[in-house]
Amino acid sequence: MTAQRSTGRFITFEGIDGSGKSTQARRLADALRGGSHDVVLTREPGGSPGADEIRRLVLEGDPDRWSAETELLLFTAARRDHLERLIEPALAAGRIVICDRFADSTRMYQGLSRGNLRAKVDALHELMIRREPDLTILLDMDPATGLDRAKGRQGSEERFEDFGLDLQERMRAGFLALAEEHSDRFRVIDGNRDADTVAADVLTAVGSALP
Repeated sequence: MTAQRSTGRFITFEGIDGSGKSTQARRLADALRGGSHDVVLTREPGGSPGADEIRRLVLEGDPDRWSAETELLLFTAARRDHLERLIEPALAAGRIVICDRFADSTRMYQGLSRGNLRAKVDALHELMIRREPDLTILLDMDPATGLDRAKGRQGSEERFEDFGLDLQERMRAGFLALAEEHSDRFRVIDGNRDADTVAADVLTAVGSALP
């Protein structure tokens, strides 16, 4: 698969757990559809039947269920399937794809969580994915607040939340550094405010990137 420029737009949401990515991605999709845009809303890991199967493997169970290297391979396999079956066809058809997490999350969670695997993450991404978003919205959130929100959901997909506050703090710092590294496509938005204010800022940032 080659990284060809499509007529669509690929927008991703990133941030620590509990930062409001899913809510804001959904609100953005609704707003753009209201403006007559053709929008696909998806998430990672997941977004295709095969990727959804892998999602259950990586997000449920004991925190030490997989090594960071194994996680990296699993997430990449899920992303490849998602890319082939949903993202690339939608972009080629001229649609706007909004994705809750993408490769930047792997750069953080598997790249930094248990050792420095960033070089391996980037190498595997270049080999198997070769697609970056047109725009990435980073919702910056206080780590303690985000973790409280995430744990408050009381769902079954809490494997990464169970690593605790230290991981969330390192992930926040890592995401902010990544936003500086890729400032051409990142927009950092304060996620500590009420959802309506955040949504308005997200729509402004996205509007400037659309045709």
